[in-house]
Amino acid sequence: MDFKGKTVLVTGASGGFGAAMSEAFAARGGRLVLADMDGAKLNKFAENLKSKGTKVAILAGDVTDPAHHTALVGLAMSEFGTLDVCVNNAGIVSSIAGLPDITTRDAKAVIDVDLMGVFYAMQAQLPAMETTWKQSDQFTSMVNIASVAGLVGSAYLSIYAAAKHGVVGLTKSAALEYAKRGVRVNAVCPSYAATDMLEKYYDESPKERLPATLKLVRGIPMARVGQVQEVVAAILFAADPANSFMTGETLAVDGGLSAI
Repeated sequence: MDFKGKTVLVTGASGGFGAAMSEAFAARGGRLVLADMDGAKLNKFAENLKSKGTKVAILAGDVTDPAHHTALVGLAMSEFGTLDVCVNNAGIVSSIAGLPDITTRDAKAVIDVDLMGVFYAMQAQLPAMETTWKQSDQFTSMVNIASVAGLVGSAYLSIYAAAKHGVVGLTKSAALEYAKRGVRVNAVCPSYAATDMLEKYYDESPKERLPATLKLVRGIPMARVGQVQEVVAAILFAADPANSFMTGETLAVDGGLSAI
């Protein structure tokens, strides 16, 4: 997978999937435009990448603010002149609770970040990606990080599942709109993986770590949680310029869960 000379924008870039994929894109020649809420953490991460020779531009901000995405796309175009790959990764998870027990505040926060944050990002990114395609005659690629909860029901994570189903809907709809306009749009849908979100589950679980993990994976045919690099491999595949005939797809990285 070769991203040499490609401008890659990643939201939620300084931790979990975001950091791992940013490092992977950098290792394959990508020029990075990175965003995160935590400005100090983002800056430290970017400096580390720059020390290894990667070209990096950063912008801290809130994905629930449409102006942040407009500014982020503007940064990509002013610094590098193209916008070839966008990975909309920033997200949060709701507290584990039955649907009647989810507070309005928590529900709104999840919808605002996980669904509307992706919507605002796509609104800003798609026109610039189409412009890049017109200039280069090479397809650009958008990858939205959804979840297996966007493909199936998820008990006690209903509002999170609703938001991620929305991301899948946005992905498929944009793929149709831009199929002849130079932008491939796909989604990667992980199940539980070893990230900070999994740590939140452990913090909220009344069980010890091992019993909590066994409960978590009991419905997964592979009987384990995913590893970050396994999900990153799917993201790179979806974004790969050589993967030029795939759009509107949802790649489940879930140990077989969605096959049940």
